[in-house]
Amino acid sequence: MAYYTCLLLDADNTLLDFDAAERKALADTLIHYDLPHDEAALDTYHQVNRRLWDSLAKGELNKNRLFAIRFGQYLKAMGLPDNGKGREMNEFYEDLLSTHADLLPGALTALDELAEVATLAIVSNGAYKVQSARIADSGIARFMDGVYISEKVGASKPSARIFDAALRDLGVNDRSRVLVVGDDLLADIRGGQSAGLDTCWVNFDGRENESGVEPKYTIGSYEALYHIVMEPEELENLGARNRRHRND
Repeated sequence: MAYYTCLLLDADNTLLDFDAAERKALADTLIHYDLPHDEAALDTYHQVNRRLWDSLAKGELNKNRLFAIRFGQYLKAMGLPDNGKGREMNEFYEDLLSTHADLLPGALTALDELAEVATLAIVSNGAYKVQSARIADSGIARFMDGVYISEKVGASKPSARIFDAALRDLGVNDRSRVLVVGDDLLADIRGGQSAGLDTCWVNFDGRENESGVEPKYTIGSYEALYHIVMEPEELENLGARNRRHRND
Protein backbone atom coordinates (compact mmCIF):
# COMPACT_ATOMS: atom_id res chain seq x y z
CA MET A 1 0.00 0.00 0.00
CA ALA A 2 1.21 3.52 -0.81
CA TYR A 3 2.58 5.80 1.88
CA TYR A 4 -0.20 8.22 0.99
CA THR A 5 -3.53 6.73 -0.11
CA CYS A 6 -5.34 10.03 -0.72
CA LEU A 7 -4.03 13.05 -2.62
CA LEU A 8 -5.85 16.39 -2.49
CA LEU A 9 -4.56 18.15 -5.58
CA ASP A 10 -4.69 21.78 -6.56
CA ALA A 11 -5.65 22.36 -10.20
CA ASP A 12 -3.92 25.48 -11.54
CA ASN A 13 -0.16 25.27 -12.03
CA THR A 14 -0.27 21.86 -10.40
CA LEU A 15 -2.09 19.96 -13.15
CA LEU A 16 -3.41 22.67 -15.45
CA ASP A 17 -1.13 25.27 -17.03
CA PHE A 18 -2.86 28.33 -15.65
CA ASP A 19 -0.13 30.73 -16.74
CA ALA A 20 -0.62 29.77 -20.40
CA ALA A 21 -4.42 29.88 -20.10
CA GLU A 22 -4.33 33.23 -18.34
CA ARG A 23 -2.13 34.86 -20.95
CA LYS A 24 -4.27 33.62 -23.84
CA ALA A 25 -7.56 34.68 -22.27
CA LEU A 26 -6.17 37.99 -21.05
CA ALA A 27 -4.63 38.94 -24.40
CA ASP A 28 -7.94 38.27 -26.16
CA THR A 29 -9.81 40.27 -23.52
CA LEU A 30 -7.52 43.27 -23.89
CA ILE A 31 -7.74 43.10 -27.67
CA HIS A 32 -11.54 42.96 -27.43
CA TYR A 33 -11.58 46.13 -25.33
CA ASP A 34 -8.99 47.84 -27.57
CA LEU A 35 -6.44 48.06 -24.76
CA PRO A 36 -2.66 47.56 -24.79
CA HIS A 37 -1.85 43.86 -24.87
CA ASP A 38 1.93 43.73 -24.99
CA GLU A 39 4.15 41.87 -22.52
CA ALA A 40 4.23 44.81 -20.12
CA ALA A 41 0.42 44.89 -20.00
CA LEU A 42 0.19 41.15 -19.39
CA ASP A 43 2.84 41.28 -16.67
CA THR A 44 1.06 44.16 -14.94
CA TYR A 45 -2.19 42.22 -14.84
CA HIS A 46 -0.41 39.15 -13.48
CA GLN A 47 1.12 41.19 -10.66
CA VAL A 48 -2.22 42.78 -9.75
CA ASN A 49 -4.02 39.44 -9.88
CA ARG A 50 -1.36 37.65 -7.81
CA ARG A 51 -1.54 40.34 -5.14
CA LEU A 52 -5.33 39.99 -4.91
CA TRP A 53 -5.22 36.18 -4.67
CA ASP A 54 -2.62 36.47 -1.91
CA SER A 55 -4.98 38.86 -0.12
CA LEU A 56 -7.75 36.27 -0.48
CA ALA A 57 -5.49 33.62 1.07
CA LYS A 58 -4.78 35.97 3.98
CA GLY A 59 -8.51 36.54 4.56
CA GLU A 60 -8.32 40.22 3.57
CA LEU A 61 -11.06 39.97 0.94
CA ASN A 62 -13.50 37.43 -0.47
CA LYS A 63 -13.69 36.03 -3.96
CA ASN A 64 -16.69 38.11 -5.06
CA ARG A 65 -14.78 41.24 -4.12
CA LEU A 66 -11.68 40.01 -5.94
CA PHE A 67 -13.60 39.45 -9.16
CA ALA A 68 -15.33 42.82 -8.79
CA ILE A 69 -12.18 44.90 -8.43
CA ARG A 70 -9.31 43.19 -10.19
CA PHE A 71 -9.74 44.67 -13.66
CA GLY A 72 -10.43 48.10 -12.16
CA GLN A 73 -7.16 47.81 -10.23
CA TYR A 74 -5.38 46.59 -13.33
CA LEU A 75 -6.60 49.57 -15.38
CA LYS A 76 -5.51 51.91 -12.59
CA ALA A 77 -2.06 50.29 -12.51
CA MET A 78 -1.82 50.84 -16.28
CA GLY A 79 -2.87 54.48 -15.96
CA LEU A 80 -6.04 53.81 -17.95
CA PRO A 81 -9.62 54.92 -17.19
CA ASP A 82 -12.02 52.29 -15.82
CA ASN A 83 -15.20 53.83 -17.28
CA GLY A 84 -17.22 51.32 -15.29
CA LYS A 85 -15.97 48.44 -17.45
CA GLY A 86 -13.99 46.54 -14.83
CA ARG A 87 -16.68 44.04 -13.84
CA GLU A 88 -17.79 43.55 -17.45
CA MET A 89 -14.19 42.87 -18.45
CA ASN A 90 -13.89 40.29 -15.69
CA GLU A 91 -16.97 38.42 -16.96
CA PHE A 92 -15.63 38.48 -20.52
CA TYR A 93 -12.23 37.24 -19.35
CA GLU A 94 -13.72 34.44 -17.22
CA ASP A 95 -15.78 33.20 -20.18
CA LEU A 96 -12.63 33.03 -22.29
CA LEU A 97 -10.57 31.46 -19.52
CA SER A 98 -13.06 28.61 -19.19
CA THR A 99 -12.24 27.57 -22.78
CA HIS A 100 -8.53 27.10 -22.10
CA ALA A 101 -7.88 23.67 -20.62
CA ASP A 102 -4.10 23.74 -21.04
CA LEU A 103 -2.32 20.88 -19.25
CA LEU A 104 1.13 20.93 -17.74
CA PRO A 105 3.46 18.49 -19.55
CA GLY A 106 3.20 15.01 -18.09
CA ALA A 107 0.11 15.69 -15.98
CA LEU A 108 -2.07 12.98 -17.50
CA THR A 109 0.66 10.35 -17.25
CA ALA A 110 1.23 11.28 -13.61
CA LEU A 111 -2.45 11.02 -12.78
CA ASP A 112 -2.67 7.69 -14.57
CA GLU A 113 0.08 6.35 -12.31
CA LEU A 114 -1.07 7.96 -9.07
CA ALA A 115 -4.70 6.86 -9.54
CA GLU A 116 -3.51 3.26 -9.36
CA VAL A 117 -2.29 3.67 -5.79
CA ALA A 118 -4.32 6.51 -4.25
CA THR A 119 -7.66 8.27 -4.11
CA LEU A 120 -7.32 11.49 -6.09
CA ALA A 121 -9.38 14.64 -5.67
CA ILE A 122 -9.12 18.25 -6.78
CA VAL A 123 -9.48 21.06 -4.27
CA SER A 124 -9.58 24.43 -6.06
CA ASN A 125 -10.27 28.07 -5.28
CA GLY A 126 -10.97 29.01 -8.89
CA ALA A 127 -14.30 30.28 -10.18
CA TYR A 128 -16.73 27.36 -10.49
CA LYS A 129 -17.79 27.95 -14.10
CA VAL A 130 -14.18 28.31 -15.16
CA GLN A 131 -12.73 25.38 -13.24
CA SER A 132 -15.51 22.90 -13.93
CA ALA A 133 -15.18 23.50 -17.69
CA ARG A 134 -11.38 23.33 -17.71
CA ILE A 135 -11.26 20.21 -15.53
CA ALA A 136 -13.74 18.45 -17.79
CA ASP A 137 -12.14 19.53 -21.07
CA SER A 138 -8.58 18.74 -19.99
CA GLY A 139 -9.30 15.06 -19.37
CA ILE A 140 -8.20 15.06 -15.73
CA ALA A 141 -11.71 14.57 -14.35
CA ARG A 142 -11.69 10.85 -15.18
CA PHE A 143 -8.92 10.26 -12.65
CA MET A 144 -10.71 12.04 -9.81
CA ASP A 145 -12.80 10.54 -7.03
CA GLY A 146 -14.05 14.02 -6.22
CA VAL A 147 -13.80 17.65 -7.34
CA TYR A 148 -14.21 20.33 -4.66
CA ILE A 149 -14.41 23.93 -5.85
CA SER A 150 -14.64 26.62 -3.21
CA GLU A 151 -17.80 28.29 -4.53
CA LYS A 152 -19.72 25.02 -4.19
CA VAL A 153 -18.14 23.93 -0.90
CA GLY A 154 -18.68 27.33 0.73
CA ALA A 155 -15.09 27.70 1.92
CA SER A 156 -11.82 28.70 0.25
CA LYS A 157 -8.24 27.61 0.79
CA PRO A 158 -6.44 28.10 3.14
CA SER A 159 -9.44 27.41 5.36
CA ALA A 160 -9.36 23.91 6.79
CA ARG A 161 -13.09 23.63 6.06
CA ILE A 162 -12.66 22.96 2.35
CA PHE A 163 -10.23 20.10 3.06
CA ASP A 164 -12.45 18.74 5.83
CA ALA A 165 -15.45 18.76 3.47
CA ALA A 166 -13.49 16.88 0.80
CA LEU A 167 -12.31 14.20 3.22
CA ARG A 168 -15.80 13.69 4.63
CA ASP A 169 -17.25 13.29 1.16
CA LEU A 170 -14.48 10.89 0.13
CA GLY A 171 -14.94 8.85 3.29
CA VAL A 172 -11.28 9.24 4.26
CA ASN A 173 -10.66 9.03 8.01
CA ASP A 174 -6.93 8.43 8.35
CA ARG A 175 -5.41 11.87 7.86
CA SER A 176 -1.89 10.55 8.29
CA ARG A 177 -2.17 9.04 4.81
CA VAL A 178 -3.51 12.20 3.11
CA LEU A 179 -1.20 14.52 1.16
CA VAL A 180 -2.12 18.02 -0.06
CA VAL A 181 -0.31 18.83 -3.32
CA GLY A 182 -0.24 22.34 -4.75
CA ASP A 183 1.84 25.23 -6.05
CA ASP A 184 0.50 28.01 -3.82
CA LEU A 185 2.30 28.27 -0.48
CA LEU A 186 -0.34 30.48 1.13
CA ALA A 187 -3.47 28.70 -0.14
CA ASP A 188 -2.44 25.06 -0.65
CA ILE A 189 0.39 24.50 1.82
CA ARG A 190 -0.82 26.70 4.66
CA GLY A 191 -4.33 25.41 4.03
CA GLY A 192 -3.26 21.78 4.23
CA GLN A 193 -1.35 22.48 7.40
CA SER A 194 -4.39 24.18 8.93
CA ALA A 195 -6.30 20.93 8.33
CA GLY A 196 -3.58 18.86 9.99
CA LEU A 197 -2.43 17.29 6.73
CA ASP A 198 0.99 16.65 5.20
CA THR A 199 1.80 19.00 2.34
CA CYS A 200 3.80 18.93 -0.88
CA TRP A 201 4.78 22.15 -2.65
CA VAL A 202 4.81 21.91 -6.45
CA ASN A 203 7.76 24.06 -7.51
CA PHE A 204 8.38 23.12 -11.11
CA ASP A 205 10.08 26.43 -11.94
CA GLY A 206 12.48 26.62 -9.01
CA ARG A 207 11.00 29.60 -7.18
CA GLU A 208 12.43 30.89 -3.91
CA ASN A 209 10.20 30.29 -0.89
CA GLU A 210 9.93 33.69 0.79
CA SER A 211 6.53 33.07 2.36
CA GLY A 212 7.57 31.74 5.75
CA VAL A 213 5.38 28.68 5.05
CA GLU A 214 7.36 25.43 5.14
CA PRO A 215 5.92 22.40 3.30
CA LYS A 216 6.84 18.88 4.36
CA TYR A 217 7.94 18.10 0.81
CA THR A 218 8.95 20.10 -2.26
CA ILE A 219 8.94 18.63 -5.77
CA GLY A 220 10.34 19.81 -9.08
CA SER A 221 8.69 17.07 -11.15
CA TYR A 222 5.82 14.61 -11.08
CA GLU A 223 8.33 11.78 -10.88
CA ALA A 224 9.51 13.17 -7.53
CA LEU A 225 5.93 12.91 -6.30
CA TYR A 226 5.90 9.19 -7.09
CA HIS A 227 8.76 8.67 -4.63
CA ILE A 228 6.86 10.51 -1.89
CA VAL A 229 3.57 8.67 -2.45
CA MET A 230 4.59 5.17 -3.50
CA GLU A 231 6.38 2.35 -1.73
CA PRO A 232 9.36 0.70 -3.50
CA GLU A 233 7.30 -2.19 -4.88
CA GLU A 234 4.84 0.25 -6.45
CA LEU A 235 7.67 2.27 -7.94
CA GLU A 236 9.02 -0.90 -9.53
CA ASN A 237 5.63 -1.49 -11.15
CA LEU A 238 5.11 1.89 -12.75
CA GLY A 239 3.12 1.42 -15.92
CA ALA A 240 1.35 -1.69 -14.65
CA ARG A 241 -2.41 -1.56 -14.26
CA ASN A 242 -4.95 -3.17 -11.94
CA ARG A 243 -2.89 -2.16 -8.89
CA ARG A 244 -5.84 -0.18 -7.53
CA HIS A 245 -5.31 0.81 -3.93
CA ARG A 246 -7.51 0.09 -0.94
CA ASN A 247 -8.21 3.20 1.11
CA ASP A 248 -8.64 2.15 4.76
